[in-house]
Amino acid sequence: MAILKIARMGHPVLRRRADPVADPTAPEIRQLVRDMVETVHDADGAGLAAPQVHVPLRVVVFHVPGSRLAEGEAPDPEEGKIHVLINPVIEPLGEEQVSGWEGCLSVPGFRGVVPRWKRLRYRAVGLDGKEFTREVEGFHARVVQHECDHLDGILYPMRMPDLTLLGFEEEMSRYPLGRDDADDEIEEEEA
Repeated sequence: MAILKIARMGHPVLRRRADPVADPTAPEIRQLVRDMVETVHDADGAGLAAPQVHVPLRVVVFHVPGSRLAEGEAPDPEEGKIHVLINPVIEPLGEEQVSGWEGCLSVPGFRGVVPRWKRLRYRAVGLDGKEFTREVEGFHARVVQHECDHLDGILYPMRMPDLTLLGFEEEMSRYPLGRDDADDEIEEEEA
């Protein structure tokens, strides 16, 4: 296994649509997933998409740590388990969106408020080559949307309707926003 170099905002691999994986059971895909898992753990992230490690394929790995759940959100029954999505497809369930703080390993040192679908269904293929479907909400839904955006060349700042809610983590921890209209509606989450 290897810790892979993470592409940062501005690199061309992060701006393009990733290619579908032809054979999810191929040994090179298994190796890529192992390396991505080691990389996301080393970087203390919740998820990672293959384009973030300079591989333009539709592969995502993530986990849902209990420490990142919103207040009152039910724990993921598979908390801590690494999820692998190959060629994922997302379908929102309902119209409700929730705004929450997000960070990204490809946009280091920044955080911003991003609206995401509250509930969704996703379909993907696993390393065994079998397709599966899940319905999720909360942080699980947020991290899936965040990581799948990478597969389409989208970084979270591109989803932000209010760029005044984007800033350096260090500065924002020193100087809280103090904006009642934002603070009341924003969940504290990081994908």
